[in-house]
Amino acid sequence: MPTPFQRIGIIGKCGDPGIAATLNELFRYLKTRGHDLVVDSESAELLENGDIKGAYIERLPELCDLIIAVGGDGTFLAAARAAADFETPLLGVNLGRLGFLVDISPEQLSNRLDRILTGEFKSEQRQLLSTHIIRDHEIIHQQTAVNEVVVHRWVTPSMIEIVTSIDGVYLNTQRSDGLIVATPTGSTAYSLSAGGPILHPALNALVLVPLNPHTLSNRPIVIDDNVVIEIRFSQTKQINALVTCDHMEIPDVRINDKIVIKKAAKPIKILHPADHDFFHTLRSKLNWSGYPA
Repeated sequence: MPTPFQRIGIIGKCGDPGIAATLNELFRYLKTRGHDLVVDSESAELLENGDIKGAYIERLPELCDLIIAVGGDGTFLAAARAAADFETPLLGVNLGRLGFLVDISPEQLSNRLDRILTGEFKSEQRQLLSTHIIRDHEIIHQQTAVNEVVVHRWVTPSMIEIVTSIDGVYLNTQRSDGLIVATPTGSTAYSLSAGGPILHPALNALVLVPLNPHTLSNRPIVIDDNVVIEIRFSQTKQINALVTCDHMEIPDVRINDKIVIKKAAKPIKILHPADHDFFHTLRSKLNWSGYPA
């Protein structure tokens, strides 16, 4: 059966020489199948075939029919952000520890890829978040997030005071260490560590999770994802705050700035093996249904 993915991009975990063996195995396998390959610049240096010229990660989505991310969820998130404005599907090979997004192990590489590359796979869309920092009525920074947007207190022992509105309607004011706004994809990441609920990836929802709130009745809340979230600060003196989008930092957020978060214009497309089961992934990664030692 002809493959729907003739030109394939490969993105490896940046700065990790330990992935060289898997990258070379993947490269040889795809070359043997007759695919055209484009490799990110850092990964290209780890390949035994010295004739391969690398490309910037940002260019791969427009050059390829499929992108394979080799590493952990962090590598996959970098690939997903690059693909945010394109419809290039993503596939993950897991070399990390947890890996909710990368579900092919190196030991399964050829067997799983044989089936996926001939069209036997599950496809799903994951919504992204678009974040704007607005100062004096002008957008001074814009960033995309796959997992979450987080407003943190930064280099200060004091809590920050956050005012949150949903579609222009006041939600609450909280004193806390910060606030997480997470997608269903991100509900198994930082949000989960902070006590937020797990959202099924198919839900059109977002979750707002306070970080160490002063008032213990301030709990996570799940909302529709077709909303505009506005976050501002209620302090009367200058504060130090930090906004992160999938751990990418936007520093120097000021007391009069507004943080506006909404669903991005386009989702990303993720491919899974045909037998992929989200609930099995939860049981496996979170050690559910296990017995005490």
